Amino acid sequence: MHNVLIVAAHRTPDASRINRAAIDTLTGMKNITVHELMREYPDFNIDVAREHQLLMAHDVVVLLFPFYWYSTPAILKEWLDVVLTRGFAYAGGTALQGKTLLVATSTGGTAEAYTAGGYNQHPVEALLLPLRNTANRTGMVWQTPQLIQGANAITDEEITLGVDQLVMRISKLQGQHPRRPYHDQRAF
Repeated sequence: MHNVLIVAAHRTPDASRINRAAIDTLTGMKNITVHELMREYPDFNIDVAREHQLLMAHDVVVLLFPFYWYSTPAILKEWLDVVLTRGFAYAGGTALQGKTLLVATSTGGTAEAYTAGGYNQHPVEALLLPLRNTANRTGMVWQTPQLIQGANAITDEEITLGVDQLVMRISKLQGQHPRRPYHDQRAF
């Protein structure tokens, strides 16, 4: 069974409904480590050596975050910038090659808002292209993102359904063997 690292990033973790529900459900599950970046590093002073150890000890990495202004929360961007270093994650570094990467994100807007005709003009998957390219550059196996959309008006039941779907995805990833890394550079 593969070990899973949940890298949870929320600007205000105590105010989160979706991330909190996912974290509460995933905490304590077998072979899953929940790692809340804002609780660990409220000053953004990330312990790179510790983060490298965490990444090396896990086979699957799940980035759990709300989608802010078409990107990740600042703490996750900082984590990516300082942890995925040259010689560790790329440019001769192979620590992440073959590991699985799953992005689990929530959007305030509905699924319809993230279409060519919607007010965001693009699907979430297209807006996540920088993370997909990060997976490619580091040799990680990209997974189709797990989305919970419409967070601005979501019910508790819809959150539970979305979290249950995420848990099912993670459970499947725990049992699968990593495939060859995705290297197709084409857009969606």
